[in-house]
Amino acid sequence: MGQLTDASVVLRLGYQAMRRAGLPTEDILMRAGVALNQVEANARTPLSAQRAFWTALEEVTHDADIGLHLGEHLPLYRGQVVEHLFISSGQFGAGLKRALAYQRLISDALSADLVVNESGCYLTNGIQPILDEKVNRHFTECMISGILRFFKFVTEGRFSPTFIDFNFSEGAADDEYLRVYDCPVSLGQQDTRIYFDPAILEYPLWQAEPELLQLHEQLAVEKLQELARYDLVGEVRRAIGSTLESGETTLETVAGQLNITPRRLRTQLSEANTSFQQILSDYRCRLAKRLLANTNESVERIVYLTGFSEPSTFYRAFKRWTNETPVEYRKRKQLKNM
Repeated sequence: MGQLTDASVVLRLGYQAMRRAGLPTEDILMRAGVALNQVEANARTPLSAQRAFWTALEEVTHDADIGLHLGEHLPLYRGQVVEHLFISSGQFGAGLKRALAYQRLISDALSADLVVNESGCYLTNGIQPILDEKVNRHFTECMISGILRFFKFVTEGRFSPTFIDFNFSEGAADDEYLRVYDCPVSLGQQDTRIYFDPAILEYPLWQAEPELLQLHEQLAVEKLQELARYDLVGEVRRAIGSTLESGETTLETVAGQLNITPRRLRTQLSEANTSFQQILSDYRCRLAKRLLANTNESVERIVYLTGFSEPSTFYRAFKRWTNETPVEYRKRKQLKNM
């Protein structure tokens, strides 16, 4: 898997929840380094951005339980392929199992499983080493509110958690959890679990559309394949970054790093509507711009750092990218930053 990300809907739901809660959304987004147009965009966001988001929320609200409280204002999760796949199923249990198969379409922080055995019935998200404890706590508490609201919606209010385990050690007061989730909570457990009566798995979904189920499943598969192509492009970029200075950045060397054949890599990039040369050129362009604008590295050094063998080749490429020479670009950027 490449860079860990959240679907754009995660940011949009958080934004809508902040507005519903009457919070100063623009101030929070600015502190978190999120532009308002990113909320409207359909692009996935790095999972690492969650730390900045929750830190900004804590700073502005002075609420140590902000994840729990923001979750109370989350709108109902609707209009996404996973939701359509869930409610097209005949029963709650069947819908849940299908949704779990495609949960990555929502967030890479989700790795939930449904467990039904002699000790009970629960949904578990396991241990999440990808998030630090504070971010894990806020994200998890907020996400569980959204999950419970959706489960209650599809079962016409009949879904009810009996107990919740959290895999973080510090949390809110017991009575606050009881007020929000309407069930007892235990902290410091090995993994996060939502326990519930297994009888609800057989509950018939009132919105079931069997004739659309296959179409929704096909769309979900296509979305996962699209995400896999997104991962591949990220892996190629990282491989380019690690080989650029050596001057050995070729399709063959990158394919070798990724343990696939050059032919297969070329095909997969074509399926992702890009090419190795396009990714390499974009990487070099971004790196050259950043070095020229933000450092005092000589142009000769930047030629080397961007993997060009000759200054003249670098100059021609940079002129093609920006319609400026490297010197002109640097002067303009540095004057702007003064």
